[in-house]
Amino acid sequence: MCTELVPDSVFCILPLQIRVKRRATLYVVNLLIPSCFLITVDLFSFMLPPQNMDRSSFKMTLILGYTVFLLIMNDLLPITGNTIPLINVFFSICLALMVASLLETILITNLLCGSADFSPVPHWIQVLVLQILGHLVFLPQKTKEPNDSEMKPSAVVAQRNTDDELSWEMGSVGEDKALQELRSLGKNLQAIRLQVEQQLGGSQGSEEWIQVGFIIDRLLFGLYILFVENILLFYIWKYLR
Repeated sequence: MCTELVPDSVFCILPLQIRVKRRATLYVVNLLIPSCFLITVDLFSFMLPPQNMDRSSFKMTLILGYTVFLLIMNDLLPITGNTIPLINVFFSICLALMVASLLETILITNLLCGSADFSPVPHWIQVLVLQILGHLVFLPQKTKEPNDSEMKPSAVVAQRNTDDELSWEMGSVGEDKALQELRSLGKNLQAIRLQVEQQLGGSQGSEEWIQVGFIIDRLLFGLYILFVENILLFYIWKYLR
């Protein structure tokens, strides 16, 4: 058997190329899909009425649950190196969206609940929000038609003056005093009823602020849907390709 001896000064260099690829299915099933579920629940929470505290407490619960989810799944996240992993950016965006929706809910709730204490709506807000954005989100401004039973204070005063003159003329011809007292009592009850209706119905400025709050809420809901759809489709396509 013949063997060929290789001199010690000769070295054999073999080029090797190693390509490592992560299994994307693990991250999609354990991280991306649960995050999509939570962000979808946060999206549908916009359907809750914003004038009470149910929506804000629900969103805070979602943020707390998402934070706990990230802490539990922290071991599955790739170790950070020189560059930030794409999935970490996705989780940060999802958390930022939830926090932004909570801040929007706090703003709208404050606007709807404290509208009675605000000053009248400025003219530029009426034009920009109530007229332009209102038609854009299919919430046009409601025009309130005056009813026959609703009378302005000036009209009430004029009617009271007319009734006083009439009662004075009738009293001059011998009208009974009890009838005059009943007429005066009826006029006082009418004035009280007008004040109660104004307090229960709310002022026009309060109704306009409430309409502004609903329009802004509907607009941000639409923008939230568009942004979430683009983010979710981009990242799912990125990890499944």
